[in-house]
Amino acid sequence: MDNTFWELVIFVGRLLFVFLFIGSAIGHLTQTDAMAGYAESRGVTAPPPKLAVQISGIAFLAAGVSILLGIWGDIGSLGLAVLLVITAVMMHAFWKETDPMAKQMEMVAFNKDIALAGAALFLWVYFHFDLVPWTITGPLFDAY
Repeated sequence: MDNTFWELVIFVGRLLFVFLFIGSAIGHLTQTDAMAGYAESRGVTAPPPKLAVQISGIAFLAAGVSILLGIWGDIGSLGLAVLLVITAVMMHAFWKETDPMAKQMEMVAFNKDIALAGAALFLWVYFHFDLVPWTITGPLFDAY
């Protein structure tokens, strides 16, 4: 198989990876009030829940587009990893739950966010060393 096949596989992987974040961003920006209510129920008070939802929606969208199109994908993927860890801790604190079912649901969501943060870190390394094909720009920061 030639390199074009593997480049296509990498691009499809990027597309599948960012599908979640772009979709989530759309939800954050179109259903802000409902999501702000959920954020408030999880204890988000600063910044105000509605603003937090809007900021995270924009951040998910920016990171998703950055990774998908390869526009400074190093910064997009690193920012996404940081955002996912923050989201996991703030929104899915399973250790605070007393109801077994709620605890299990939050643990699954926490683990998902942490695993996705790990995948974003992998992408950060690949973007940082300019190993990702089909990008609009190279990395923002020089790896050497």
